[in-house]
Amino acid sequence: MLTRSSARDALVVWLGSRAGLLVMTLLGVAAGEYVDKWRLWDAELFVTIAEHGYDGEPGTRPDVGLPAFFPGMPLALRAVHLVVPDWSAAGLIISLVAGAVAMVALAKLAELEGARGWAAVLALVLFPTAVFLTAGYSESLFLAFAIPAWLAARQQRWPAAAVLAAGASCVRITGLFLAVALVVEFWQRRQPVRRAPWLVVPFLPLVAYSYYHFTRTGDWLAWKRAQEAGWGRELVWPWDAWTVTWQAAMGEGEAAVPFRMEIAGAVVAVAALVWLLVLRRWSEAVYVGLQAAALMVSAYYLGLPRSLLLWFPLWVVVAGVATRRPWLLVAYGLVSGPLMVLNTIRFLSGAWVG
Repeated sequence: MLTRSSARDALVVWLGSRAGLLVMTLLGVAAGEYVDKWRLWDAELFVTIAEHGYDGEPGTRPDVGLPAFFPGMPLALRAVHLVVPDWSAAGLIISLVAGAVAMVALAKLAELEGARGWAAVLALVLFPTAVFLTAGYSESLFLAFAIPAWLAARQQRWPAAAVLAAGASCVRITGLFLAVALVVEFWQRRQPVRRAPWLVVPFLPLVAYSYYHFTRTGDWLAWKRAQEAGWGRELVWPWDAWTVTWQAAMGEGEAAVPFRMEIAGAVVAVAALVWLLVLRRWSEAVYVGLQAAALMVSAYYLGLPRSLLLWFPLWVVVAGVATRRPWLLVAYGLVSGPLMVLNTIRFLSGAWVG
């Protein structure tokens, strides 16, 4: 059972890291401008959906990529906006609160493995792309559902696991991979067949979302077409995706930097998957492997470093290693921490870092 001290430690690491980022990013920024600096990239698109729906702002050219974003984050924005008038501030508050929930659950998950919970939280918040846990993005909200869902499954509380996983499926397509992994976890633990119908629940939000866009566009896969139209996520052979990404990464100038990060992310992703397979963590390998495969068969790599934030099994394993060898966590922090700070500064300057 998660002790009060463990929950406190997880929250101290999370809130302390947020306070540190706040101080760092406030320097040289007028108070009235600070919140708006976070309204970049997907954060702006989430606000557009929350404010105007999937047809976008009236009077402007429709953004064909909007259906790629699942409704969980826009709905959360609309709810918080009822009490927080500023859309950007609402997004930051959602990520702050949802992140706190996710970190406490991550600490508990790590403790079930005999690791120090705070170590898993620290490893995650120091990861180079951790800025997306702070911005008005969907990562923190997804983890606030996904990690408790996995924790409930480990405790064999399948109704709770299914409902929480359904919440994750409302937030990101990654919820589909979580749902499949839960099926593997269920059968691996040889649970009673009478509980199996609960495993259908996490798939229902995807069906409902697909039907919603079918009523709008006549296309059951409108969200997938939006990914193709907005970000070029067309299926190709993995070696073709690698070649295109490598060539872009070897270019010159600012445009090459994100692709170099994608190459690094791909290396970490493959290493993490192999690590989980060696440890025979089959259900977690399914969760990670499906995400890695989906991202590495697109026309080019896009979002691999950012997606690593969602791989909570990786952070649990890292915490296990750090518990036995604390110096490794120190070494990790010394390398990853400065990169996280650098990427946060780059993100707020308008550069893509994920």
